[in-house]
Amino acid sequence: MTLRLFDTATRTVRDFVPLTAGEVGIYLCGATVQAPPHIGHVRSGVAFDVLVRWLRRTGHRVTLVRNVTDIDDKILAKAADAGEPWWAWAMTNEREFTAAYDALGVLPPTYEPRATGHVPAMVDLVDRLVEAGHAYATGPGDVWFDVRSYPEYGALTNQRVDDMVPAPDDASGVTKRDARDFALWKSPKPGEPASASWETPWGRARPGWHLECSAMARRYLGDAFDIHGGGLDLRFPHHENEQAQSHAAGYGFAQYWLHNGWVTQGGAKMSKSLGNGLLVDVVLQGVRAAVLRYALTAVQYRSMLEWTDDSLREAEATWDRLAGFVERAAEKVGAADLDEVAKADLPDAFVAAMDDDLNVPAALAVVHEHLRLGNGALASGDLVVARTEMVALRAMLDVLGLDPGSPQWAARGGDERYARALDAVVAGQLDARAQARADRDFATADAIRDRLAAAGIVVEDSPTGARWSLRPES
Repeated sequence: MTLRLFDTATRTVRDFVPLTAGEVGIYLCGATVQAPPHIGHVRSGVAFDVLVRWLRRTGHRVTLVRNVTDIDDKILAKAADAGEPWWAWAMTNEREFTAAYDALGVLPPTYEPRATGHVPAMVDLVDRLVEAGHAYATGPGDVWFDVRSYPEYGALTNQRVDDMVPAPDDASGVTKRDARDFALWKSPKPGEPASASWETPWGRARPGWHLECSAMARRYLGDAFDIHGGGLDLRFPHHENEQAQSHAAGYGFAQYWLHNGWVTQGGAKMSKSLGNGLLVDVVLQGVRAAVLRYALTAVQYRSMLEWTDDSLREAEATWDRLAGFVERAAEKVGAADLDEVAKADLPDAFVAAMDDDLNVPAALAVVHEHLRLGNGALASGDLVVARTEMVALRAMLDVLGLDPGSPQWAARGGDERYARALDAVVAGQLDARAQARADRDFATADAIRDRLAAAGIVVEDSPTGARWSLRPES
């Protein structure tokens, strides 16, 4: 079967044929690190993680580039409000995004370039556009892309130039040939730190938002590459402008455009400006990471994901059924190692669903059918079938980044409730031991310590009281 993907540029589902057989280059617009991530931010990372996993499972060598925008107007403004250097503010939030991706089992990208590390490449691209007559300078540091110089401008989003809103870089349009021309380089604003701009042939400036992605995509993937991805909100103006400046410079750029839907609340796009953002680290204080990953994965990537109070409850109930079956089956028939799971044949119906524009809901229907068969086999004592179904189920979930037997989720799916329960039980035992010692009942105190040691818990007495830890594995 052939993988088919919905290409936003053509607005059709197309057979996916990479430029080089067996190899796939993907550029994914990553975080603008102005603030910590909410679940709407990380949906893109999770959605394209499934694509990467599917391509690798089907024998492709994937190069994934996910950029970090570490300088822009909002980063500078928020850093100034917080009294922090802009670069420190950006790095702090970049680490928050990395922690969120890691917690949700998102595979690391092949390359994760920062905008500030690629200024020379951006200068080269702008120089090429100026020489070709597609860009012009209006003063020290300000360089604009001339949208009317490129007849195909608007093709990605199927718009006419005359119908477009002015570019937000300069809403007045006074200094530009056309109000829709967008910034390639931006002169420093009054009060901005000197470290937030660079010397260029057109004066001291910092890069426009769109410029960085074109330069970095070419740096790591070449003049033309297979897939450009990102959230639906990036189609215009960001991706439209990326495509225009890259094509105008003579580069093939992306052959397919993929966009994931938003996470919404009450029908509105989740964003901090609406006050309805759910920070990932806050959500994970009350729910297992595997459950949040399941909730973000279970909806087809192009669909809007409406977030309600039931979203996590439903995901948790489903995850418990999946992980519970794998745990019970492993107790009966032995766990399958990762190599066996990676090499297992996938059911035809699952493959067909994934090849149909990553139709995860249809793929999960196949998963649940095998869950039903596996539970039935355990109930009837047919351990051969039970093991076959366990391996098949794990193999399918592995494609979705949700294998309950993987190191990421194996410890009860990262369920912190077990850690809290253990802490409470041990604390109670240590309180009983302390009371026994106070009563000079040393036999009882020693017996408690011995029981804890037999359970792999090491107790250390100190002037401030007893501390405990798990015995290191030998």
